[in-house]
Parts: sequence; C-alpha cells; structure tokens
Amino acid sequence: MPFTIEDRLAITDLVSLHGHLTDAGELDRMRELFTEDVVYDVTDLGGEPIEGLAALRDAALALGAGNPVGHHVTNVVVEAETADRARVRSKGIGIRTDGSCGSVTYEDTAVRLPEGWRITHRRILARRVPLNGGDST
Repeated sequence: MPFTIEDRLAITDLVSLHGHLTDAGELDRMRELFTEDVVYDVTDLGGEPIEGLAALRDAALALGAGNPVGHHVTNVVVEAETADRARVRSKGIGIRTDGSCGSVTYEDTAVRLPEGWRITHRRILARRVPLNGGDST
C-alpha cells in the first residue's frame, strides 16, 4: 500500500522538527520525534550508538557548547517499506558557534505508532569529501 500525501508530509515534518526542538533546547520533547528505544547511530562521527531517549538527551547535554547552534535539514526523501514503516534520507547542515559548518546525511527508519510517525533508528553519516570520494578520471 503506497503512502498517502498526509503520511509523507507527517514524516517530512517529523524530520524537520528535530532541528527546531534541538536548537531550542527542548530536549524533553524528543518523544515527539523518536521512539522510546531509538538507536541514534553516531559511529561515523566517532561516537558509539546512543540507545534510548534518556541517553539521547544526556548525550546532547554532555556535548554542551559542542552542539551546533543551528541544525538545518533539506532534501528529504521518503520511501515506503511497508504501510507502517519508511526509509527516510535527508541532508543536514550544522552551524557551529564559530560560524563553521558541517554537512551530514541522515538515514532514518520511521514507524507509524498510535500517536503518529516516529523515528526508531537514525544513522548520521558525515560528508567529508565531494562526490563521496568519486574521481572523474
């Protein structure tokens, strides 16, 4: 069964809301975005996967001033796996306090729950080289 427009909009809003809540420090609202048992995989950034909402909140607080001041999400692509599960890819740009920035790709798994769509798994991949290291020669 294909997703409805409403499903796609709800999932896109879900991905977009992450930056708003994080940047505003509204970490207690993360359950609006993630399942209680979310796996937030930051291994590509040098960390260990973070498991669960409480651990995700604690990790953000522990990072403190190392957190970006702005999380910007774009290029959201939603692919239905089942009627209640989606693969979601998006691009993220993080702006730091010194004005430098970094680019990532978010690879999310979203699931439909009675309270709405939630991300159950997020993998963050840092963008370090153009064209993913491809060489035109």
